[in-house]
Amino acid sequence: MPDQPFSSAAILGTGSFGTALAVLLAPRLDAVELIGRDAQVVEAINQQHRNPRYLSHILLPERVRASVRLADAIAHPLVLFGVPTAATREVANDLASLGLPHSTVLLSCAKGIERDSGERMSEVLREVFPANPIAVFSGPNHAEEIATKLATCAVIGTTDPQLARQLQDLFTAPHFRSYTSDDLAGMELGGAIKNIYAIAAGIAAGLGLGDNAIAALVTRALAEMTRLGVALGGRAETFSGLSGVGDLIVTCFSVHSRNHRVGLALGHGKTLEEATRSLGMVAEGVPNTLSIHEAAHKAGVRTPIIDAVHSILYQHKPAAQAMHELLNRDPRPENA
Repeated sequence: MPDQPFSSAAILGTGSFGTALAVLLAPRLDAVELIGRDAQVVEAINQQHRNPRYLSHILLPERVRASVRLADAIAHPLVLFGVPTAATREVANDLASLGLPHSTVLLSCAKGIERDSGERMSEVLREVFPANPIAVFSGPNHAEEIATKLATCAVIGTTDPQLARQLQDLFTAPHFRSYTSDDLAGMELGGAIKNIYAIAAGIAAGLGLGDNAIAALVTRALAEMTRLGVALGGRAETFSGLSGVGDLIVTCFSVHSRNHRVGLALGHGKTLEEATRSLGMVAEGVPNTLSIHEAAHKAGVRTPIIDAVHSILYQHKPAAQAMHELLNRDPRPENA
């Protein structure tokens, strides 16, 4: 791979995160192309330089264009996958069928694990694109703050040192700092698992359990996330970094967290359908709870917090009962 900067990029998905990344990358590239399915959103981006559905208050740089044609992605040396995890394989297969060059770099930005297969998003992309360079983008990085140029850090994951340097350079700005890691498993697992704990933290807040309880919950969540993540192939130290505890903190406490907002609604007595409908966006922790709960049980890992959230979302257990049972389990040493 030549050691030179990327000239342009395609971002698959016109949601809030894809839009924020377009704002971030535009000053560093000749062109950024958002690719989505909603023709009205695409037209508004091209004509008004605003995404009318997500981050509508942000004026997009003129270098940002949009298209409904997935084939337009082929013209770019870098393609970012910003679609929900449930759609990643379908979109990847569609892109592969269009003849994507083997030299195109693929950057996975979605945080989740595929249902049934239990595969991470980079593993899904590797199956579909066996010859392409693949990397992962993660960390505590809410779209709303990236788009408004608030200070943010991220982690670029790849086993290719040259690609790591190229992407790190691309994702570096006065307000944006990138680190690198070769532990793709740990990065992706942290980014996926923490969504479930954000739902749990939101439920606890909605139930009025108090700051002490929520702090304890998030602390125990980190221990549980590390235990499960290591069992599934990640390295323990990765879960102490930005893509682990960093992402966990921001997702469990930020007003921008979709998963926290779903949990808050559940704690207030809403049904899951009501909570997700009022959100108007995908909260990855909802489908992630199914796939990660399944993966944990296959691996034989003890995950009481994930089990509690699963029982609330999919077994119709009242939130207050599930939290009461979680707090009243048998005592044990902290590090056990």
